[in-house]
Amino acid sequence: MHLSQLAAASLIASASLPQVSSFALSRSNFISQISLLSFAAQRSNASNTECNASSTDKEATPPLSQMYDAQYPGTAVQRLKAVHERVKVIAADGTLNGPWEEARRRILWAGGLRDLPDAAPGAGYTGHSFNDWNHVDLTTMNDEIADNQNDGSVKGIAVGNRLGNGIRVASLPELGSGGSWSTCAMGCNQDPPNDVAHIQFRSRIAFKLVWVPNEQYDTFVLVDDDGKLLAKGKPSDGPDALPHLRERMMNFKIMEGSKYASAAEQIAKAA
Repeated sequence: MHLSQLAAASLIASASLPQVSSFALSRSNFISQISLLSFAAQRSNASNTECNASSTDKEATPPLSQMYDAQYPGTAVQRLKAVHERVKVIAADGTLNGPWEEARRRILWAGGLRDLPDAAPGAGYTGHSFNDWNHVDLTTMNDEIADNQNDGSVKGIAVGNRLGNGIRVASLPELGSGGSWSTCAMGCNQDPPNDVAHIQFRSRIAFKLVWVPNEQYDTFVLVDDDGKLLAKGKPSDGPDALPHLRERMMNFKIMEGSKYASAAEQIAKAA
């Protein structure tokens, strides 16, 4: 029973007592009972308000279906979704059409990676990320998967391929649990993909950078794990400031014939 109900019950009980002078309520006692009733009602309302606030202000936990990928259980699903939200930002703000190094830093930011060009390889170095033909997959993996090694299943990649420490150093925490890394795309033209993301980390990619096979290979696209176009850019200081032409050509070559090449091919044909 609420305090307000107790006070009311007390007041009713007092009022129903025989009208004997020794038991009669004095005026001061009656006022005290009324004050108690009023105070109890206010506290009850305040308590209900606080309870309502605590139940509605808490962020609801996403259902399991939004946190777990049954096909690729190594995927940090919520982090991947946060990456996609950031890609929408850079797709709209024009920075992908600015100087290449600026665009690359924004791609790192969208992927949840720090720009660490001076770190040692294996200790968070990201100077190579999106800067060659191969390290162009932005992969979001669960924490417990980050130390996975290549057992030889990913062909062309060194056995071992220890990336866990670098992932932990370079990953931006504000995108959620798990980590990010620019993994090797080699093998992605197979079906299903036989690359580092899908095999070593058992994870989908959040996006992949693909250079468009136009005359100068001076335009790139970002596509998701299904090959859907997320963003495109044409750096203002290209082609000389871009990764070497051979790197850009090789990048498209390893995608050719796969779902990841479709958006780039369509842009090249429309040019």
